[in-house]
Amino acid sequence: MATKAGGADAFPTDSAGTGGWHIGYPPDRRSVDVAREHGINISCLRARKVDPLDFDRFDLILAMDRSNLRHLQTMAPQEATATIALFGTYALGAETDVPDPYYGGIDGFHKVYNMLFAGCTSIIEKLEVERASWSGKTSSVR
Repeated sequence: MATKAGGADAFPTDSAGTGGWHIGYPPDRRSVDVAREHGINISCLRARKVDPLDFDRFDLILAMDRSNLRHLQTMAPQEATATIALFGTYALGAETDVPDPYYGGIDGFHKVYNMLFAGCTSIIEKLEVERASWSGKTSSVR
């Protein structure tokens, strides 16, 4: 989505977990399958844990649920510059957790994809408006 909205350099993104138990592992096969159905290849991605430097490297860090939001808030160094928010609040306008589909069936992965697509579409729209107001400067919400 970021690439289509103006280039990955304009809207750099990343994904990381608050726990380190899956470091180096590929995405769940069901995630890969659902993404592929929508023309997105995530098979080359590997899990990583949030790094303390992420809180300065990125302008915006979005948690998928309230538990991870609290964890991110406690992980953030005192001098962190990133805004930390709940994805549902920031992107969907509702204090909604994105459910973890791991323990369910493929339908849960489709539901999460749809939530993320709607939320990311909203974020891109917000950033495009912000970027336009800067008269040509790029935004770097990551």
